[in-house]
Amino acid sequence: YLMRHFATESGKSKGQFYTPAEVSRILAAVIGIGGAQTSPATTVYDPTCGSGSLLLKVGDAAPTPVTLYGQEKDAATSGLARMNMILHDNPTALIAQGNTIADPKFLEGNKLKTFDFVVANPPFSDKRWSTGLDPVCDPFGRFSTFGVPPAKQGDYAYLLHIVRSLKSTGKGACILPHGVLFRGNAEADIRRNLIRHGYIKGIIGLPANLFYGTGIPACIVVIDKEDAKARKGIFMVDASQGFIKDGPKNRLREQDIHRIVDAFTHFDESDPRFARLISVEEIEKNDYNLNLPRYIDSSEAEDIQDISGHLHGGIPQRDVDALQEYWAVCPGLKAALFQPLREGYLQLAVDKSAIKPTIFQHPQFVAYREKMDAHYAAWRAAVGPKLKALPPGFHPKQLGRELSENLLHHYEGQPLLDAYAVYQHLMDYWADTMQDDAYLLSADDWVARTERIIETNKKGQEKDKGWACDLIPKHYIVARYFAAQQQAVDATTTKLEAASSALAEFEEEHSGEDMALAGFDKINAAQVKDRIREIGDDKEAVDELAVLKQWLELSAKEVALKKQLKEQEAALDKAAYEKYPQLATDEIKELVVEDKWLAAVQAAIVSEVERVSQALTARVRELALRYESPLSVLMEEVDALSAKVDAHLHKMGVAA
Repeated sequence: YLMRHFATESGKSKGQFYTPAEVSRILAAVIGIGGAQTSPATTVYDPTCGSGSLLLKVGDAAPTPVTLYGQEKDAATSGLARMNMILHDNPTALIAQGNTIADPKFLEGNKLKTFDFVVANPPFSDKRWSTGLDPVCDPFGRFSTFGVPPAKQGDYAYLLHIVRSLKSTGKGACILPHGVLFRGNAEADIRRNLIRHGYIKGIIGLPANLFYGTGIPACIVVIDKEDAKARKGIFMVDASQGFIKDGPKNRLREQDIHRIVDAFTHFDESDPRFARLISVEEIEKNDYNLNLPRYIDSSEAEDIQDISGHLHGGIPQRDVDALQEYWAVCPGLKAALFQPLREGYLQLAVDKSAIKPTIFQHPQFVAYREKMDAHYAAWRAAVGPKLKALPPGFHPKQLGRELSENLLHHYEGQPLLDAYAVYQHLMDYWADTMQDDAYLLSADDWVARTERIIETNKKGQEKDKGWACDLIPKHYIVARYFAAQQQAVDATTTKLEAASSALAEFEEEHSGEDMALAGFDKINAAQVKDRIREIGDDKEAVDELAVLKQWLELSAKEVALKKQLKEQEAALDKAAYEKYPQLATDEIKELVVEDKWLAAVQAAIVSEVERVSQALTARVRELALRYESPLSVLMEEVDALSAKVDAHLHKMGVAA
């Protein structure tokens, strides 16, 4: 956390310390360390380890403790890495200081030490990679087989170091700029040789602006020596479009990470605009160029304008058919929205203002939403009892993983809904709220404690700001046990708002020049009463007196309602506060699991269903507006407007 913020605040100069945790998790997943049979004898190596964040993430992903090795050129940064290892319970990790390319520290005799797993985020396009080294005579043989990288472009120097540092069954992953996929000359020769050896298992294209110190897009090159000779292709993933803005940088969401890892680990080609297995033969035809856009078109499909539709009117059948995923779920909805106009073209069967009601109220769409509600209810019924049975000391991270994976699999294959988007809703709620609750429960069991909120001002004076309960906030207690009192509070609040509004309107109406309320600096009851006493029995001021008395009535009503509201809120607050110690364990479980957690997740998923239906509404309205007025109608409107302008000019005596 601290390293991330250090890198963020320091700008370009400190990006070398930190690999974004989301990217580190992807590297750990794609090299397969999580599913490997590991032991303390399993070795993991990062030749450009920086502060060690990537190395630690990969080590954490292993099912058992493993041995970590890292080398870092900068002396201060290597010290940070050693400290980082100790802080994260890896005191035996071996961190060496020195130039990895010119002076590798991990050797076996006069050869490079080989490792089971190697990961790296080396400096992009390092122009000084060969300092202190004659690459042609490299004593470790890193460049003799595949070729010597260009003197001013060190990306392949690090990649070839990784290849040489892997055991015969070793697996590695390296973050590199996209240029390594298509640059020519010496790098083209190295790329060709690596492909022919079958060492490149996959390439994952990442979004731009993920890394600190550079905004250029990068890729992950996955190396796998095991079964390299039998490898017939390279699995490519173009994940450049999946991210969220996070301050000055982009960031991968949980759903983006999961989608990448799922596609890569299962070689899933179900979405050819996201991932494909590219044969070596196809790569050879492209002269061993690995640039992702040559093989995967991830760009948004162009929204084609139909000339005939613009000239003669009518919505193209092609555009309506493109919404087939909706018609497959609600086959009758298409006929409810559109009717034939001429061959290949349709027109709206309802008014534009009725598009949304027609969709939302259609029986088949209502049935779909009910089906989605039932689908969530089934998941809720399955996980609810398990959540209520959580014992003290359970592992919150494990709970988060199991719950989110369960939800993802539950929604896989559901029509119209993106299971990864549903998964993201749960992960967002987990990060915002549920994770903290889980740690509280793990430490304290099912206990709901209230705490006083004490604020200290600049003078050191303390002020009691009330109370709170992190596990079960007050509004959950109120909703379940004091609904009637809350309704009374709401009713009084409504009355108070009406009274305040009436008073404000009255003041505005009678505060103009020479009006009854115009002479007051600030209208309040004391000033108004003083003015009434001044008027006394003055018959000429009868109207003014009536206004002042009416203001007093309105003001008194507002004051009384404020007092009533304050008393009701205090009574409700006291009742809720006193309820917490009386809560039985089963009641706490019901409040936390049902009222808080599962209700919040349900609301998020309902919003996702709503988003899907709104998308259909927006697209149908867009098509209707686009082809609403054919050219002939537009020409008539232009002629009418031109005639109107000419008539005005004629009246003004100006020649048209």
